[in-house]
Amino acid sequence: MSENPLVKLGSFGQSVWLDYIRRKMIESGELKKFIDEDGLRGVTSNPSIFDKAIAGSDDYDEDIRKLAQAGKSVKEIYETLTVADVGAAADVFRSLFNRVDGKDGFVSLEVNPHLAHDTDGTIKEARHLWQALDRPNVLIKVPATKEGLAAIRQLISEGINVNVTLLFGLPRYKEVAEAYIAGLEALAAKGEPLRRVASVASFFLSRIDVLLDPQFQKIAKEGGPNATGAEELTGQIAIASAKIAYTIYEEIFGSQRFRKLAREGARVQRLLWASTSTKNPAYSDVKYVEPLIGPETVNTLPLETLEAYKDHGNPASRLTEEVERYASYLQRLPELGIDLNAATQQLEDEGVEKFNKPFDSLMETLKEKQQAVGKK
Repeated sequence: MSENPLVKLGSFGQSVWLDYIRRKMIESGELKKFIDEDGLRGVTSNPSIFDKAIAGSDDYDEDIRKLAQAGKSVKEIYETLTVADVGAAADVFRSLFNRVDGKDGFVSLEVNPHLAHDTDGTIKEARHLWQALDRPNVLIKVPATKEGLAAIRQLISEGINVNVTLLFGLPRYKEVAEAYIAGLEALAAKGEPLRRVASVASFFLSRIDVLLDPQFQKIAKEGGPNATGAEELTGQIAIASAKIAYTIYEEIFGSQRFRKLAREGARVQRLLWASTSTKNPAYSDVKYVEPLIGPETVNTLPLETLEAYKDHGNPASRLTEEVERYASYLQRLPELGIDLNAATQQLEDEGVEKFNKPFDSLMETLKEKQQAVGKK
């Protein structure tokens, strides 16, 4: 176990979470094995993951049949299945959660992605899911949209754990951290304990390079004074964004404002590296792991990336290395006619839709199965 690269990540202060959930994995003991042998410290889920798990297997068919026969709606069936899986996974992690005093051992469940631009709807559903799960080691996922910021602040002020998702841009990250701290301050003002509140800010990585790399390649192919610079920036902007996000994290959570809350028991909102599977086959399959290892961070890996890192990962603390060089990459983007803030806003908009589509697909699958039961 000591030679396992996944386990070694913990010695550098980084927690490994799995970006995948499926009932059979929980019931078979596979999840517990990941915890015991690979140092797994949490699980994240999203509508796409549940769509593949529920629509792509027969693991859930019997429960769907029973729920349909009981007259449950499609939405009620979806909620029952997902809450059951997240709750069961959280129970597997509970002893770890207790052992590390609530720092790790979390499982995340996302609010309906169609609520991404509905502050009140997000708050209402997040409260409902939090109460339905009724466990201290769950996180409710809320998107980092403009409308999501107010929801994040409100939920934290109520002591509800939040995983802030679909975060792409540095200005938005500052707003997310502000919402978290403001929520803690509101909670403290009510005399409520802060220590039990947990939050992570999930910064999405590979999608940034997927969007920008073709633009760099086009500039490089055209030649001219910017060709060399475009080649140099290809495949670098996601990592650069993450490294700069960490410098912002250090500044915000090292501030006097947060230290005051920390003295009352508040925990930092850790940065979580998400979208860490490599989309470009020309890149290393651990590209979004190796450069971003550092203290008080989380990396959530899909199964394929987790297995790849276990096989040939080379853990070392690299997150704060070459920050100036990576900062210069971001500073050079305007020279190439690229507006990073506009690009990350585009990614946020597309990200919401990328969760809406599998959610809608799953709703249709559940509707078909519900109707099939009714015809029998």
